[in-house]
Amino acid sequence: MTLRYTVDAVVLDIEGTTSATGFVVDVLYPYARSRFAALLSERSGDPEVARAVAQVREAIGEPEADAVRVEKALNAWLDEDRKATPLKILQGVIWSEGFARGDLVAHFYDDVVPELRAWHSSGVRLYVYSSGSVAAQRSWFTHSPEGDLTSLLSGLYDTENAGPKQEAESYRRIAGSTGIEPAKLLFLSDRPGELDAARTAGWHAVGVRRPGEPYFEQGVGDHAAAGTFDEITVSRSTS
Repeated sequence: MTLRYTVDAVVLDIEGTTSATGFVVDVLYPYARSRFAALLSERSGDPEVARAVAQVREAIGEPEADAVRVEKALNAWLDEDRKATPLKILQGVIWSEGFARGDLVAHFYDDVVPELRAWHSSGVRLYVYSSGSVAAQRSWFTHSPEGDLTSLLSGLYDTENAGPKQEAESYRRIAGSTGIEPAKLLFLSDRPGELDAARTAGWHAVGVRRPGEPYFEQGVGDHAAAGTFDEITVSRSTS
């Protein structure tokens, strides 16, 4: 069954939605873990790194924590798959450099990029809202197997500039930032809690269910569901 929506914009989750969670967990997480120590020791003066380190110290309640202690906290959060903003910032710094060096190439499911291009060509704006940092998102879409996709995107949102993904207020904040009324926004995600929050904020929400993804068996509750992007038809609102 094809799902049809007339909206002004589509907002995309990444892990489990456009891309395989396994790639993030099996490739990107170990890549960042192996480079935390060097980043903290060699780049502590960089404003973005320093800000994230300060946030780690605040989160663990240790204002004088040294680089070794900060690294230990980051690795513990990684083990828990905690969506901690400073973790995502530092991962983003490392991944951005890895993509730029050619060490990393982002993963996208085969059905995603053709639909993104079609939706963009029809005048529908595209945004990303991921727990990964804006820097990581930009690198991800810049270094896809099909080249730089950032020209398709109108904006990027993460837990720092929008807020937690399972809180409706975050989606209200995004709607305000884009200038698009909630009823003309469509959110695609594999996580039921995120879909619930988007719907509470007045958005359309579709659960993307891909076999092998962590939330596949759980399902998406009472939300509309699609197995691939080509099961979703999106057209531009004319009002």
